[in-house]
Amino acid sequence: MEIFNLTLVQMMNMFFLMLVGFILVKCKILPEGSDRVISRLETYALVPALTLCNQMKNCTVKNFAENLPNMISGLIVVLIAIGLAYPLSCLFVKADASDSKLLYKKQIYKYALAFGNYGYVGNFLVLSIWGQEMLFKYMMFTFFPAIMCSAWGVYTLIPKSENSPGLLSNLKNGLIKPPFISLLVGMFLGLTKLGNYFPSFVHTAFENAGNCMGPLAMILAGIVIGEFNFKELITNKKVYIVSLARLILIPSLFILILKMIGVNKDVITFTLIAFAAPLGLNTIVYPSAFGGDTKTGASMTMVSQTLSVITIPLMYLLFIDKM
Repeated sequence: MEIFNLTLVQMMNMFFLMLVGFILVKCKILPEGSDRVISRLETYALVPALTLCNQMKNCTVKNFAENLPNMISGLIVVLIAIGLAYPLSCLFVKADASDSKLLYKKQIYKYALAFGNYGYVGNFLVLSIWGQEMLFKYMMFTFFPAIMCSAWGVYTLIPKSENSPGLLSNLKNGLIKPPFISLLVGMFLGLTKLGNYFPSFVHTAFENAGNCMGPLAMILAGIVIGEFNFKELITNKKVYIVSLARLILIPSLFILILKMIGVNKDVITFTLIAFAAPLGLNTIVYPSAFGGDTKTGASMTMVSQTLSVITIPLMYLLFIDKM
């Protein structure tokens, strides 16, 4: 119950921060383009700072070897999630091959069923409740999901045209972005112990910047959602169904299977946090950048973020708390 209470408090904290961003937009306190500025700050500074700090401290040769099973488990689970997303998305959108809009909407549902916000929400939740050591293990679990999200996930969200990036191009672009580069650099500095030679103020600066990542990410989510018509976001019934599948059905299936085959508690916990997480902002950011539908993604983000305040703590209580 203690972890359940901590999880509930943290989810309420995240929801409150998202509400702050929403109010700032609706009251027109923030200037136009604030979401792009904050998004770049997260991508180029705060997420890399959190990752570097954590990896330098925790990625020793011993810890890396011990967490290889976590990495493999993450790869297996994300591949299964992608496989499930194909038939499940057909239940929500029966697209005619000639209807490009419906076909693209199906792609958004497919992404939503495969990937939750394992990064911003997951990292924030794990760090807040269990601390840096557990965050390292969680980052190892999400190593391959991050790669698959950067490749297949983003490829799915970009409307197809002659000029749209291909799957390999998406993978290349994802691997050269600061969050993933900082992960590799941090692992190298940790494994070689070169990070120990950094001055203490550098470690402190990284840690302080990393601590800002989660709160600002939630405010950013509220800002982005606040830019849409609220009434239009809550009227799509399919969004509620796919959100419940995203938050309850799919992670429950994974957890029950993992328990049946005797997987350890850490992997089950990481699976819950990563795959019961609400939808992130990718379903808004990438369609917007390439001229696709943003309303569907915004609806799913808002609904799933709101429902996750209750579903994640309850899922933890039901499946993990007494293990």
